[in-house]
Amino acid sequence: MHIWPSDLSEPEVVDLLALHHREMVAGSPPGTCHVLDLSGLKVPEVTVYAVWDDAALLAIGALKHHAKFAELKSMRAAPDARGKGAGKAMLTHLLAMAKHAGFGEVKLETGTGPLFEAAVGLYRSFGFQDCAPFAGYTPGDFTQLMALKI
Repeated sequence: MHIWPSDLSEPEVVDLLALHHREMVAGSPPGTCHVLDLSGLKVPEVTVYAVWDDAALLAIGALKHHAKFAELKSMRAAPDARGKGAGKAMLTHLLAMAKHAGFGEVKLETGTGPLFEAAVGLYRSFGFQDCAPFAGYTPGDFTQLMALKI
């Protein structure tokens, strides 16, 4: 596995982001989906990374820089790569990139229910805990806010 920054020009990355966007919108109650589209990812404060196995895209993930913390965005394994460790590799990489950038904390917003269980399990296995609202998100029955000190 190799992890590289993406400039969002690779068709495989664009396709996986589109799948991620469709699934998040379809799996979230109205007003609770905070997934970024391509234009939301193509901003200076966001860096998108891709996990590759030769020419096969395994996963994507992004790191958004805020003033005092980094935020995980667009974490998604390719359907054929689930269970192969690509998500864990991506999360490890994003945490290292956040630490290298000088952040002491990484936060994320995610949902609840079957669509989100694997991701939440991964985050909890790394030590992420529920946290107070940040960046305009509000917790609720569907929305989970999590943070990890690094």
